[in-house]
Amino acid sequence: MKKHLSHNLLSSISLGAMLLTAGAGQTAFGAEDTSLVLEEITVTARRRSESLLDVPIAVTAFGAKMLENQGIQDIVEVAKFTPNLTLEVSRGTNTTLTAFIRGVGQQDPVAGFEAGVGLYVDDVYLNRPQASVLDVYDVERIEVLRGPQGTLYGRNTIGGAIKYVTKRLGEEPGLNVRGSVGSYKQLDLVISGSAPISDKVRVGGSFATLNRDGFGDNLNLEGIDNYNKQVLAGRASVEFLPSEDLFIRIAADYLKDDSDPRQGHRLIPSTSGDPVLDNVFDTRSGLNNPKQEVEAYGFSSLIEWQVTDTVMVKNIMAYRDDKSRSPIDFDSLPIDDLDVPVDYENQQFSEEFQILYESEKLNGVAGFYYLDASAFNEFDVILGPLGDIINLPGLNANTLGDVDTETWSVFGDLTYDVSEQISLSVGGRYTSDKRSARVLRRTFIGGTSERFGGDAIAIATTSDFEGKAKFTKFTPRASVSWKPNDDHNIYLSYSEGFKGGGFDPRAQTTGAPDIDGDGDIDDEDIFNFMSFEPETVETIELGWKASLFDNRMDISVAGFLSSYTDIQIPGSVGTPDGLFTGVTSNAGDADVNGIEVEGRALLAADMSGYNDTLNVTWSMGYLDAKFNEFIDAFGVDVADERVFQNTPEWTASGSLNYTRPMSLGSSDGAISLITSLAYRSAASQFETPNPFLDQPGFALWDASLVWNSEDGKLSVGLHAKNITDKRYIVAGYNFVAIADDGSTTPTLGTEGTLTAFFGNPRTVTFTAGYKF
Repeated sequence: MKKHLSHNLLSSISLGAMLLTAGAGQTAFGAEDTSLVLEEITVTARRRSESLLDVPIAVTAFGAKMLENQGIQDIVEVAKFTPNLTLEVSRGTNTTLTAFIRGVGQQDPVAGFEAGVGLYVDDVYLNRPQASVLDVYDVERIEVLRGPQGTLYGRNTIGGAIKYVTKRLGEEPGLNVRGSVGSYKQLDLVISGSAPISDKVRVGGSFATLNRDGFGDNLNLEGIDNYNKQVLAGRASVEFLPSEDLFIRIAADYLKDDSDPRQGHRLIPSTSGDPVLDNVFDTRSGLNNPKQEVEAYGFSSLIEWQVTDTVMVKNIMAYRDDKSRSPIDFDSLPIDDLDVPVDYENQQFSEEFQILYESEKLNGVAGFYYLDASAFNEFDVILGPLGDIINLPGLNANTLGDVDTETWSVFGDLTYDVSEQISLSVGGRYTSDKRSARVLRRTFIGGTSERFGGDAIAIATTSDFEGKAKFTKFTPRASVSWKPNDDHNIYLSYSEGFKGGGFDPRAQTTGAPDIDGDGDIDDEDIFNFMSFEPETVETIELGWKASLFDNRMDISVAGFLSSYTDIQIPGSVGTPDGLFTGVTSNAGDADVNGIEVEGRALLAADMSGYNDTLNVTWSMGYLDAKFNEFIDAFGVDVADERVFQNTPEWTASGSLNYTRPMSLGSSDGAISLITSLAYRSAASQFETPNPFLDQPGFALWDASLVWNSEDGKLSVGLHAKNITDKRYIVAGYNFVAIADDGSTTPTLGTEGTLTAFFGNPRTVTFTAGYKF
């Protein structure tokens, strides 16, 4: 780390000084559009409520009103307005999330691989990516914290953290109804309400049914859409207020996703002559076993006790469970060439205890965190008859992975105001992370395995591995903030984060080499071949946040230098026997440096004499992410031939919001015209560039026309997304070798698997909501 950061420290400070003179902004969406000043935004990035201006962390916050006015339907959409953030629906799924922040993340959802971006719902960490494409309803705000958050949020937040915060129940009875109709027969209904049972007990809940036909069709299987949506979700909570100093909330949530399987678009003809389809959302997939379904639920309790004027005790306990079954047809052909039926089952229990201290000069939090989680998956890889390669019908490479995680940590973070202008923050977290794994790889003939209703016959076991490992890590954080006045905050911070190690869930023990060179392949060689170590990020960040022009403009700039070491690179390759093996190692060492600029401003007010306003928000992110070392499966350093996946060099967005008073019938209110443009430069799907899958730079144009009544009860909106109907790749599968002339050779299966998944096409949605 020091070899990468020490010589860059002075250049970082110089870069930050230059940025301070450039000026640009910090995004804090959600202010009232008709206000003549920008509303202050409060966040909990440091586990305590603070003004966004005071937090020495790069944070983007989205308020409920902004999310509603721009018609944002799920958490993936916030990436359009956040610098250096990538959020995507994972390949072959409807509700599994792929997340990257500042080049750090993970797109492989199988048990054994950990996320690089932490996702939190009401401060409950979601340990697995399945069922994590959260729909936006009944939400108070969404916060995106960029940079390693290892001190306050722990393992697997080396890229950053995303916080989804739901609304607390109101003091008065209330009922909200919102309905939407739109393109592809979209039909959504969201109902939420709450009521006090007494002055000490409140109950409430929300219900959502979200439906849409597919953007395309399965041309091979009758009655199956592609990219459709059929989701049923709900939340319920009970809040107890025994006294002014004590708050208790018991909450539950449920999700059922019965959408059809999402299959990819072939980018090349099959070797048998199947052409590339004209519509990228259509598929010829022949796999429909198992039936696609996702079910997730959870329970949580929150206790907040204000012990004294300066001390609060907080406890968060939660249990979550989710199951996903998917027929993923990698080849997207009617035949069995590379078909993958898969089951995922995840459970987790977490407990977090915090002590928060707040006084005139000293503020902070200390606590303990515990997680006991299990992640199971089993999948077939049905390759079908392989002809000249191997004369066996229905060849099937079955993989079972069962991973248990037990982790605990203690943490603390304190901020001391040395003077009215200078604050010092220091914190640290010690984590103990235990992983145990079972990896079973078997080869079958005769089709699917017993788990998926088949009676295939086992002919070989290529892995039967059980392993345990313990990883410990101390992740510190320190910052100094200088506030020359109430409207400016200049900070310099250092932070660390790490992602847990583990065992490759797809590797074959029979393929382990003689790692220690002692002339035989023993248990130690197999353990070292199957396992991989944690990866770490260390970041220095220099930032400036300000409120200017009498609180009519918020601006922020952050420049950062990150050293990314022991990077985990998971993958799969074909083997000479026509099957595949996982290949995962701590192959990489890299520098990730960048700049982030965000802002919002009230550009004009009362332009036409009717109390109208014009607001603008903007963001820009730049990343220089380069591997210093990348050791491939053959022990060769290929850093010059590898790039960061899912990491565009440039991200940018801008939104204009013009609002003026306008009555609708007998109701007074205001109408807003909102238009936004989001740009992402070229990005690669994997570390190895691919001319077919890699997405060139593109821009998405959205627009909304929204009317809100003056009393806040009635709202109607018309939202157009991706107005130019841009086709852009968000994920894909590649099991071909690509020659210099662009020709391809299959590396797994015989038909050549090179398939892509695309972002949403143009859609138009009309929404109406009423608060009773």
